[in-house]
Amino acid sequence: MSVALTNLQRGRKINRRLLKQIVDALLAELNLEKAEIGLCFVDASEMTRLNETFLRHAGSTDVITFDYSAPQSKTRDAIPQHHGEIFICVDEAVLQARKFGTNWQSEIVRYVVHGVLHLIGHDDRRPTARRKMKREENRLLAGLSRRFSLAQLSRPVRLSA
Repeated sequence: MSVALTNLQRGRKINRRLLKQIVDALLAELNLEKAEIGLCFVDASEMTRLNETFLRHAGSTDVITFDYSAPQSKTRDAIPQHHGEIFICVDEAVLQARKFGTNWQSEIVRYVVHGVLHLIGHDDRRPTARRKMKREENRLLAGLSRRFSLAQLSRPVRLSA
């Protein structure tokens, strides 16, 4: 399992060490031992550029997932390989947190979960599939919230002397 974190935005500090632990726990919960995922945190202007360039949608959005996985063999012995990039807009997380009465750190983790669910085949284009995906997203987020203090994502790691 390989997770690369890149923070290209300057609006909020992100505790990368804790986020890596959260993502590792998520991947373990989903039994994704062969996953290779890049997480990239961007601001609204970069997310707008990505959304318009690659998805042909106007404006910013919260999360975009690019799935680079090769088609899987249908044999029973095949181990799933998931490979992709998940772009997360921190500015959108802040806006959505205000709208829904949560905090931006929980929104960030929700977007990570959402992106990973897309990588493993969940789809949110049809209402029935969207409801199913949202239930799984909520279940996974609740489990991660019990294991980790998501509010700590905004605190830099202190190294002891």
